[in-house]
Amino acid sequence: MAPVTAFLRNSWRTLTAMRTALILLFLLAVAAIPGALLPQRSLNQGNVNQYIADNGWLGEFFDKLQLFDVFSSWWFTAVYVLLFISLVGCLTPRSIDLVKQLKAPPPLAPRNLARLPHHAAYRTTATPEQAADQVQKSLKGWRVRRNNGDGRVSGSIELSAERGYAREVGNIVFHFGLLFLLIAFAAGKFVYAEGMRVIIANEESPAFCNTTPSAYDSFRAGLLVDGTDLAPFCIKVEDFRTDYLPNGQAEMFTSNIRFSEEVTTTDPDTWEPYTLQVNHPLRIGGTRVYLQGHGFAPTFTVTFPNGETRTDTVQWQPTDLLTFLSSGIMRFDPPAGMYPDIDDRLEQQIAIQGLFAPTAQFDGTILSSRFPRMDDPAVAIDVYRGDAGLDTGRPQSIFSLESDLIESGVLNREARVNLFPGESTTLADGTTIRFDGAEEFINIQISEDPTQIWVGVSAAVMVAGLVLSLMVRRRRIWARVSIDDDNVTRVDLGGLAKTDRSGWGSEFDKLRDGLGNETMVASVLPGPVDAGGTYSSRGSADDASRKDVIR
Repeated sequence: MAPVTAFLRNSWRTLTAMRTALILLFLLAVAAIPGALLPQRSLNQGNVNQYIADNGWLGEFFDKLQLFDVFSSWWFTAVYVLLFISLVGCLTPRSIDLVKQLKAPPPLAPRNLARLPHHAAYRTTATPEQAADQVQKSLKGWRVRRNNGDGRVSGSIELSAERGYAREVGNIVFHFGLLFLLIAFAAGKFVYAEGMRVIIANEESPAFCNTTPSAYDSFRAGLLVDGTDLAPFCIKVEDFRTDYLPNGQAEMFTSNIRFSEEVTTTDPDTWEPYTLQVNHPLRIGGTRVYLQGHGFAPTFTVTFPNGETRTDTVQWQPTDLLTFLSSGIMRFDPPAGMYPDIDDRLEQQIAIQGLFAPTAQFDGTILSSRFPRMDDPAVAIDVYRGDAGLDTGRPQSIFSLESDLIESGVLNREARVNLFPGESTTLADGTTIRFDGAEEFINIQISEDPTQIWVGVSAAVMVAGLVLSLMVRRRRIWARVSIDDDNVTRVDLGGLAKTDRSGWGSEFDKLRDGLGNETMVASVLPGPVDAGGTYSSRGSADDASRKDVIR
């Protein structure tokens, strides 16, 4: 049992060492890098699938290493938990030691003050008690310990003063702030909710209400969130505007919206207006609404042989973020009365797949876009007839048709054409497909995280503790008042910084000069003392090799 106990004790000491905590913090930062460089399954499953398909065995190897689920992987969680345990085990004894230090008096004066990095000596006509009182008065704000004849040198009055305890307090506060930050992040994974919704940016678009997860295009939440207690509010998007530089680079995205926390209010014109911009989210209580992206949604009208029409506007995915050339599909079901037989009806579905250019540019019949603003829109489309998969009940992509449907002959291409707004093409049976133009859509992200305020508070505490630990120096000053061989009162001063002695000598010099300028302290030594003591010294080069802790 002894070897096992020794192993466990040594392992615990290693784990709870501050050096180990720093190493684990560094490892946590390194472990988060794949989460920023690789697509994450929790954010976009489609991007992960595409990455694996494009990279073959390498993508599959990354998947086995959980690099597409970094923040929920076992190895990231292990580092996170070990860092938490290390901080708790490290801070507990350090906090106890700090309390003991705050209660303990300053240490006794060293026997030879002249050996300290900063030292001075003077003689005065004042009595030892008067000189000691004057030194103690000058140490206002310091923690002072006075020994009247019972210090290290008998028969002398010794003063020990110390300040700068806030340095260690700041250090402890910084690490506790880091600990609470880890706790807040971990707790946030249990109680957060985040959803995405694409909304056509015009006045005819219906309002979006945050009442149920089913209202979102995608929704994810923590383990303790079931979606029944979402913060109720409604949003009505009125328009969207993008400001471009001459080179086509977007300068600002702006969407005018209206919102209301009263979901029963039916008139959006009475709702409160707000200008939604990038990095300027709408805040409703603890919920934030972000403008995350935008794109174009073409509008097509299909007129069937019996005269009935179907019109739809669907967002297409930007494939070129510089020119916003976009790709997508649309599916149309024929009118119910045209084909009473279900099999015939399935064979008469219309599917449109192609490209949309906001500012069209043609190289022969090849469509591209030369500018991201919608100045001269056009589409290049393939029109298919057959079973488009509308009645299968399976989830399908809204941006591309299933290749199996085309390869198997279930969907047959009947037209390939380029269209400008208002132009149309007619199929063999008289069905007409007209391109009516396009609308812009916006992608909004709605996030709710009750722990966000605690993350901010923890970060502020960390910064405050770090500044305090860097700005404050732990330093000590000693004074010994005695009667020399000439029966004259002699005051020896010495000081050092416990953690870093550089940069605080001016404080010692100020104390020394202040004592020399007091009316009741008249120096009788015009220059340095001959026998080992010094009248004024900031330390020599030899002082750098001495240890700061002199008791």
